[in-house]
Amino acid sequence: MGTTVFERQRPAASVIRHALADTSHSIFWRDDLPLSLLPDRPALTGPHRADLVIVGAGYTGLWTALLATERHPGARIVVVEAQRVGWAASGRNGGFCEASLTHGHENGMARWPDEMPVLDRLGRENLDAIEAAESRYGMDFHFERTGQLAPAVEPHEIEWLEEWAAEGEEGVVYLDQAEAQAAVHSPTYLAAVWEKDTCGMLHPARLAAELARVCEERGVEIFERSRVTGLDTPGDTGVSVVTERGRVDADRAVLATNVFPSLIKRNRLMTVPVYDYVLMTEPLTDEQLASIGWDDRQGIGDMANQFHYYRISKDNRILFGGYDAVYHYGRKVRPEYEDRPESFEKLASHFFTTFPQLEGLRFSHRWAGAIDTSTQFTAFFGTARDRRVAYAAGFTGLGVGSTRFAGEVMLDLLDGADTERTRLEMVRKRPLPFPPEPAAAIGINATRWSLDRADHNRGRRNLLLKTLDALGLGFDS
Repeated sequence: MGTTVFERQRPAASVIRHALADTSHSIFWRDDLPLSLLPDRPALTGPHRADLVIVGAGYTGLWTALLATERHPGARIVVVEAQRVGWAASGRNGGFCEASLTHGHENGMARWPDEMPVLDRLGRENLDAIEAAESRYGMDFHFERTGQLAPAVEPHEIEWLEEWAAEGEEGVVYLDQAEAQAAVHSPTYLAAVWEKDTCGMLHPARLAAELARVCEERGVEIFERSRVTGLDTPGDTGVSVVTERGRVDADRAVLATNVFPSLIKRNRLMTVPVYDYVLMTEPLTDEQLASIGWDDRQGIGDMANQFHYYRISKDNRILFGGYDAVYHYGRKVRPEYEDRPESFEKLASHFFTTFPQLEGLRFSHRWAGAIDTSTQFTAFFGTARDRRVAYAAGFTGLGVGSTRFAGEVMLDLLDGADTERTRLEMVRKRPLPFPPEPAAAIGINATRWSLDRADHNRGRRNLLLKTLDALGLGFDS
């Protein structure tokens, strides 16, 4: 087996120690919010009545609530959140807002080739609507339509980029080594593809906070610190969401619980939580910015199976995350999994391999979060309890944009509407579930090991990965 560039060109251990010495274990995006966007909302107490109750105040739940106010003006809408608005994945992701609804074109073509023209169009329309939301609703979530850069950092990845560029997609530009390094000054870049139009960068926590603010201005009630303990469907109509200190009786419900155990028993095996780790630097000086170029401020994700993603914030910090994707036995989501020193040290090492000219820069924040991974790498949808309940989950790390689409789908499903969205096979067909333990842990960890080996072997996939590809299953790093 060979070595990767991140093993061949490691920075000195002292560089890593210095960079991590004073890092705060907290989420930069939430720390960066003004107090005006962090109101202390009440917990749900006693009985409440609503037309629509939504469980979860992340992107999925909040987009659904906002879109519901437009479809059904005057409807009584209640959102119930176990923690705080945007507390989980919606407040701690990288802020990549992509047009793809299928976790990339290749994944979509492998699963729904006949639908891809429609899915691509719907995805672009969805991204356009998110960009337009700032002016339409008077929001500010730092949206920049930068596109996304995919660099090759190993020789075998160049061929993948050439094949990608040869497909002739609009807005896809191939950059050779000199052009790639001129765009972003990293000695690791051997070539790159720049997708100019299909991705935007945004401030994750501000998006969640602004969605909540606009929802409340339109009459939506949001209750925080209200963990749901039960979902009841008494009688022939209606649904009841029960919390520790209250309940909401409603005509219909939406479950937007992301990585957390589903309130629908048959969905308990449909996702697994995979922990992703992130570093954020202190703001770069003008001299440091000049040393890396990156004038177009694209989001960047490299081509490896165990890939890195990175971007520049509005105040010129660099977020650097990915690579490790850690699954814990039993599908557990626990706070203690969020501080993993070996993952942060690895990320810091890879950061300075990517940008050796930034030696001396410190990381101000480190954090982690759980991703709701599905076997098809993208969201699945459905209804339960005689179509009184709709759900969406399994976004697999690309939910910033597609959560809005999910809100549209779930409202269509609750309305019983025959739409272009509800006719999609991607919407109608459920993916295969993950197996129960111990098979889940054995399979996932064997797959992660195989993906790492492929990165060390010119991208060649072993028998396990080829079998999973043939079955339409897998595990994304």
